[in-house]
Amino acid sequence: MQAQIARQRALQDPQAFWAEQAQLLDWSRPPSQILTEQPDGTHQWFADGELNSCYLALDRHVEAGQGERLALIYDSPVTPTQRSYTYQELLEAVALFAGTLKAQGVEQGDRVIIYMPMVPEAAIAMLACARIGAVHSVVFGGFAPHELAVRINDAQPKLLLTASCGIEFDKVIEYMPLVNAALEEAEHQPDRVLVLQREAALAQLHPERDLDWMAAQEGVTPADWVPLPALHPLYIMYTSGTTGRPKGVLRDHGGHAVALQYALRQVYNMQEGDIWWGISDIGWVVGHSFIVYGPLMGGCTSLFYEGKPVRTPDAGAFWRVIQQYRVNGIFCAPTAFRAIRKEDPEGVLFGRYDVSSLKHIFVAGEKLDSPTYHWLKELSGKPVFDHWWQTETGWPVTAPLTGLGEQEVRLGSTHRAVPGYHVQVLREDGSQAEPNEMGAIAIQLPLPPGVTQTLWGDHPRYLSAYLERFPGYYHTGDGGYIDEEGFVYIMGRTDDVINVSGHRLSTGEMEEVVATHPAVAECAVIGVADALKGQLPVGLILLKDGVDLPAEQLEQELVALVREKIGALACFQRALVVERLPKTRSGKILRGILRKIAAGEQYAPPSTIDDLSILPEIQHSLQEAGFLR
Repeated sequence: MQAQIARQRALQDPQAFWAEQAQLLDWSRPPSQILTEQPDGTHQWFADGELNSCYLALDRHVEAGQGERLALIYDSPVTPTQRSYTYQELLEAVALFAGTLKAQGVEQGDRVIIYMPMVPEAAIAMLACARIGAVHSVVFGGFAPHELAVRINDAQPKLLLTASCGIEFDKVIEYMPLVNAALEEAEHQPDRVLVLQREAALAQLHPERDLDWMAAQEGVTPADWVPLPALHPLYIMYTSGTTGRPKGVLRDHGGHAVALQYALRQVYNMQEGDIWWGISDIGWVVGHSFIVYGPLMGGCTSLFYEGKPVRTPDAGAFWRVIQQYRVNGIFCAPTAFRAIRKEDPEGVLFGRYDVSSLKHIFVAGEKLDSPTYHWLKELSGKPVFDHWWQTETGWPVTAPLTGLGEQEVRLGSTHRAVPGYHVQVLREDGSQAEPNEMGAIAIQLPLPPGVTQTLWGDHPRYLSAYLERFPGYYHTGDGGYIDEEGFVYIMGRTDDVINVSGHRLSTGEMEEVVATHPAVAECAVIGVADALKGQLPVGLILLKDGVDLPAEQLEQELVALVREKIGALACFQRALVVERLPKTRSGKILRGILRKIAAGEQYAPPSTIDDLSILPEIQHSLQEAGFLR
């Protein structure tokens, strides 16, 4: 009941609702202008307010006498290292590094690119930028030089911050050769490059350009935080898979802070002193929202993990961390749990650990298939909640409000809209779809605080990409439907719909069915051209470890399964077993690339791909099966 009231209030009077939420923060100057509409249809939140995100994350807790509470726990099975920072210690480290930035000439509004692995210094750098009003842009550590170069050209940073290396499983990835190649290509040149030297691989520094991270801080005066306008940019995050000029999502200080505080409390039900683990990387939006800013603003202890779900050292890695630090809540992509299930399907390793401290498990980023849901729920004994959001929104769009007592789960649904989001399903002509009718998922304006209202240096592109398709709405690019009770079902990107003999069918729905087969660890269903029917679905199947099932038998069983659950109209007739599926480093299957391979189209491998060698493997499998000319 409380959750439903909150949703209604946020839609009926968004200004009053978000003014209340804003009062929960410590503002330098509280806002009197809550919501302002711009002539182009975008909106501003808290336009005349002033605050500072670093102050909210650190100083205010120390001032409240919580300086000895743990703020950050760093666990790195790949080095191996474990250390922690209290709020007081983290504040001192951030203030010193903020002074270092100022000593290097960084001023309010200047950009700083952070190209680093999952080490605490990366979080310290982010918070230090926020402290003095610099705008940080974190680029996932290990991105190819070209991708780093185009981001350097777009953001035009005063400084570039990096480390000597990152570590993937047992492989050391030296960063400086990548940085040097990127700077050779880039037209814009930062004034300096600060390099954190790591023992796994020391970097050779360019004497006229590069500075040692630790040496640069010697003799520096720590910097105090500065009050900033609520609309002042906090960070630029470039969306994954971009080509040409990247699309820089811009987030401001004010709306971002209000939204994260609300989400942390009401969606994730995390309170001050709780141990929170956002299992991601600072290179992605989850790392910004729910590893660094959100948990620290909320007074939680945030876990900073440099490892993988498997092979660091085994598929019990997550459970070990939960037991060791008495973790209360986690957020993870389903693909991580699929990897664990693939290697430890019976949960033998899970049985070695005590996860009783855990309240619940949240997943997002990829569709949560029902077999993974049931396996995880039965194994852990904890509530498992799927929810949905985007880089552009910065915080959940649809999710249960566990902080208000919501616990219901409907398989296939990412739950109802979070207060502030008026989620609708629209037909091609812009009219509203009926309940359970597939269409484009859109959010009626105004968007709530925290959602990006522009792109860095390219506002017209924001308008055309998100607001032009359906006037009065933000176009998410995802397709799905809403049932009679308001539960939202995300079926995938709108281009994950294929046309089979005039029937528009969701490949996501077919994937859900295929994934229920006991031999299937993961799958992707794509459409391939067919002269008779237009398109036909083909399943690419990754088997669980230890499964020994003839490919023909598996294909027959999967065809029968889809026919039973969806119907003959799906025309699902082929399933190919593959060794691997191409994924981004954040775990998303690259379905767009798979579609282009199947169509014989040219494609540019995105910078986010985990391993380029997978693509020719997939192409060869499709050729062998006769799908490619």
